Amino acid sequence: MTSSLQPRRSVLYMPGANERALEKAKTLPADALILDLEDAVAPDAKEAARTRVCEAAASGSYGKREVTIRVNGLETEWHDADLRAAAAAGPAAVVVPKVNSASEVHNIERALELGGAPDHTKIWAMLETPVAMLHAAEIAAASERLTVLVMGTNDLAKELHAEFVPGRGPLLAGLSLCLLAARATDKVILDGVYNNVKDLEGFEAECRQGREYGFDGKTLIHPSQVEPCNRVFAPSAEEIDRSRRIIAAFDEARVAGRGVVTVDGRMIENLHVEEARRVLALAEAVGD
Repeated sequence: MTSSLQPRRSVLYMPGANERALEKAKTLPADALILDLEDAVAPDAKEAARTRVCEAAASGSYGKREVTIRVNGLETEWHDADLRAAAAAGPAAVVVPKVNSASEVHNIERALELGGAPDHTKIWAMLETPVAMLHAAEIAAASERLTVLVMGTNDLAKELHAEFVPGRGPLLAGLSLCLLAARATDKVILDGVYNNVKDLEGFEAECRQGREYGFDGKTLIHPSQVEPCNRVFAPSAEEIDRSRRIIAAFDEARVAGRGVVTVDGRMIENLHVEEARRVLALAEAVGD
């Protein structure tokens, strides 16, 4: 399976200073975890959280969940120490906030290599500013170690002076630029968080919007968001059935030497078959 088909439907932030939360994460059905050293940790708790998070990431006790570490931002006093510790812990990835340029990606990659990070420790770059939106393609193409783009929609809205409204109209230009960059460079891209944890209807609607746009999954801030997110970003039974029929019809036509294939009245081409195979691979990966 390619990295783009590794399930990342639900990617849950967990506060690195909270030992109980890190323990609870072992039982949650999230595809991936971001053990957070940044926003969720007070300044006086940074060092203790760093130790706790790196021990958790290195423990191997989170099952099939992909475990990543979000370090503090590049301009902070904790960033360098966070990168060194994360490199030694060897998580699935290091999540870096507010990446604005290809040169910053190169610096992060160099620091991980100097810190002895294993090859499997990738870079997830958070795109959160207007500058990042306008340089998304350069950032995405900067390194093979960079495999995932993560949208930071809260910070983006703040910098745009935008309001949070249903449908996210003020943010769609930036989201679209980053989606284009991700697909042009064969990277995974994750949608931003939904802030109102009590509004599950609004959350599910935003999940559907993200999937319709082409995001691979969504970052989450509360365990209650995991189940609906997994459901929305997984192939439905109808999609799985249709994908199987597309592949079967295409293979049958090829054997028979027919040049035209239709399924449900629609013309089928190679691109539809490729998408059908992707759907089935994702369904298998998530156990559907």
